[in-house]
Amino acid sequence: MYTIRKEFHFSASHQLKQMPAGHPCARLHGHNYVAVIELRSVTLDQYGFVRDYLELKAFKEYIDAELDHRHLNEVLGDDCTTAERLARHLYDWARARWPEVSAAMVSETPKTSAEYRP
Repeated sequence: MYTIRKEFHFSASHQLKQMPAGHPCARLHGHNYVAVIELRSVTLDQYGFVRDYLELKAFKEYIDAELDHRHLNEVLGDDCTTAERLARHLYDWARARWPEVSAAMVSETPKTSAEYRP
């Protein structure tokens, strides 16, 4: 099995309104996110790629247009802004375009990350 990954960066704010009062994540705050998509295949294309990294430019364009410097609650809804749910959202977006997508990871800080892998 061949596996490739590509990393993308964006900054955005969110608020986890479902958290109890006093929890730091219940306050409006932001992150410098790192998103990674992973693609896997048992075969390679005619050029020796799982998928040409240049084709993944559409993922960066989506992030830049829809998520970067945005308030994620307004973009994704109040119940969809945890790192876990954001990873699922990014996986679904990418998988609809590229069947080789096998996982999406989101990091809010250098010490934390969440992954969605079906």
